[in-house]
Amino acid sequence: MNDTAPSAPVAKKIPQQRTHHGHTFVDDYEWMREKESPEVIAHLEAENEWTSTQTSGLGPLRESIFTEIKTRIKETDMSVPTRRGNYWYFSRTKAGLDYGISVRAPIADVDDWTPPEVGEEALLGEEVIFDSNIAAEGQEFFSLGTFSLTDDGRYLLFGVDNSGDERYTLRLRDLSTGEDLTDTVDGTFAGASIDPTGRYVFYTTVDEAWRPEKVWRHSVGTDSSDDVCIFHEPDERFFVGSGFSRSGKYMFIVTGSKTTTGFWSLEADDLESAPQVVWPRVDGVEYSVEHAIIAGEDRFLITHNQEREDFDIVDVPVSDPAGTARESVDAVDEPDIVADPTSIGRPLLADVDGLRIEDVDAFASFIVVSYRRGGFARVGIIELAAHEQPTSGDTASPFGPLQELPFSRETGTLGFAGNPEFTQTSIRLLFTSMSTPAVIYQHSVADGTDTVLKRQPVLGSVDLDRYSESLVWASAEDGTQVPISLVYRTDLIALANGTTTSATTSASTSASTTSARETEVHEAAPVEPAPLVLYGYGSYEMSMDPYFSVSRLSLLDRGVVFAIAHVRGGGEMGRHWYDQGKTTTKKNTFTDFIAAGRHLVAEGWTSPDRLVATGGSAGGLLMGAVTNMAPDLFAGVSAHVPFVDALTSILMPELPLTVIEWEEWGDPLHDQDVYEYMRSYSPYENVAEVAHPKILAVTSLNDTRVLYVEPAKWVARLREVGADALLKTEMVAGHGGASGRYDSWKETAFDFAWILDVLGRSDVDIDA
Repeated sequence: MNDTAPSAPVAKKIPQQRTHHGHTFVDDYEWMREKESPEVIAHLEAENEWTSTQTSGLGPLRESIFTEIKTRIKETDMSVPTRRGNYWYFSRTKAGLDYGISVRAPIADVDDWTPPEVGEEALLGEEVIFDSNIAAEGQEFFSLGTFSLTDDGRYLLFGVDNSGDERYTLRLRDLSTGEDLTDTVDGTFAGASIDPTGRYVFYTTVDEAWRPEKVWRHSVGTDSSDDVCIFHEPDERFFVGSGFSRSGKYMFIVTGSKTTTGFWSLEADDLESAPQVVWPRVDGVEYSVEHAIIAGEDRFLITHNQEREDFDIVDVPVSDPAGTARESVDAVDEPDIVADPTSIGRPLLADVDGLRIEDVDAFASFIVVSYRRGGFARVGIIELAAHEQPTSGDTASPFGPLQELPFSRETGTLGFAGNPEFTQTSIRLLFTSMSTPAVIYQHSVADGTDTVLKRQPVLGSVDLDRYSESLVWASAEDGTQVPISLVYRTDLIALANGTTTSATTSASTSASTTSARETEVHEAAPVEPAPLVLYGYGSYEMSMDPYFSVSRLSLLDRGVVFAIAHVRGGGEMGRHWYDQGKTTTKKNTFTDFIAAGRHLVAEGWTSPDRLVATGGSAGGLLMGAVTNMAPDLFAGVSAHVPFVDALTSILMPELPLTVIEWEEWGDPLHDQDVYEYMRSYSPYENVAEVAHPKILAVTSLNDTRVLYVEPAKWVARLREVGADALLKTEMVAGHGGASGRYDSWKETAFDFAWILDVLGRSDVDIDA
């Protein structure tokens, strides 16, 4: 160890001018974009050394948090088996190993859909089909981006990334022998698939901007040089993907921008034919397609926003999904022609008021609809009428009413948890909340009963009854009510009745899954302002739903309140919630978060000197923006892979993802109004000489979504104005950070230790 501590790195300045729409910005740190430059690498390593020195005193705390996480998580565990074909598939984790082991066991009774109970001992006939620990040997980074099986279980298609750049090498394994075939395809995007019969592999490749643009067909047993491109999307606004329906009868190719989608279909028994358009692609219309068999007929269920911003679902014939009058319409040549769902299909739902429809899943005898109501995720079931193909003139609806599953608690998240089989008679669901560990259960559609399959284990001396949660609302600048989910130790909070008592977390003790979805939420007020961590995201219509976290207990047990601000730009409250937090309304995301923080201060939950903000990626942009807009509100800001040089990136169409992002942020390259709007909030360009909160920025060298250069430049600029800012760069990782679970826990421990130090809780015993 060096006796002389290094000083904070001072980045050199090389002024570069960037001029758009008559405005010139001088960027002193753009030179850091040269990833291959030894000087850039040396600077990042110097920043890492400085961060290590400045946080060295937190080493014992980091080790304590890591140990807490490790001892509370069941290291040797197994997932709930999922039925596919003739096997039950599941994964095992083992203490000391970073990655899961994929295994399977043959189905003993084909009429029994209840998964076998899995313990530490192997099931009868259990076999390992893929051990990620073996695949990761000798690699600093490992990520599995494809895992696709044939119906008969003979072939496994898997894709591996060993750098973090999200480019995968595909391989095929013959599970009957355990040997890998010679088939290898390099440089693919995630999400490849093998057709149910094992004849073909379909995968996607990217263009120079790393946009998935082409779908390829590979014949199993041939060289990849003979692969055929079956679809190409030249429009830079669109990503391309492909996959098979649950029924296995159709393959879909999908093109999607932020506001527009298009679908093409192929029949699984004729995969060498040309893809057929489902609906013409129309700017501003989003839709998705699910195959169903209704009254004996092949139908497509189309979820779309053509007439309603929160989406509808129509059922159309597979033989003519766009209507006979439009069967020859070409989506590219005539994009102005719009299919009319009211004239070509039947509505699936009679009443959609108050619902933001998100997804539909078809099974042989029922349909499952996932949607949002009242701000939180819900699931409903529609049973199909049990009759054959209707005779001529039969207009009876084949759809039963939407039956929403019980969900009466104020906060929580309910959703699908793996349902691959078209003929299954029950569905698997997962429920969790801020204070409720995840519960996986099986819901019988026929009789409505629930069977608990697994509860997320929380080991050690943790008493789940010590934790409670609340939902509060903050008033934004324009009067919009912004929800905030909170979780905390109950003994730190004064309940509305003036007592301090433990909230009931029935999911941790009760055998009734329904009661787990009905846990009471208390009206609460803090005894005194508490240290609080406020998390936010607010982009891409992604909903930051309440969830339980084992690692978060290390904060709660040290007296910290954890809160999620459900700000606009996300999707929690419906499509309008997203629309009011994107492009030229993006600042609502930032002001909503600030309003949430000020509300928590005003209501006595916390105080500015005890408040840390945290977020990542687009949530990192949020962190940078609120640091500039309300630096006095926060004691610290923890930003992960932060999108803080937003304007520079969105002005560079040659960068990965930029063009498709114009529909999210606006196009500042061609629109001066957008340029000026983004210039007014882009964090890097708006750093001011004011007192800043302490800042921790964490990034990854190989991240292709938010390049390392953004936080590197941001920290250099912050330090220039006197801010206490640290930069930590993972030199072999991607957007999600380290790949192994133990390294991931260490990253969490590093972040939490820094946060606790900022909050003045670094020396607090967890039993206090």
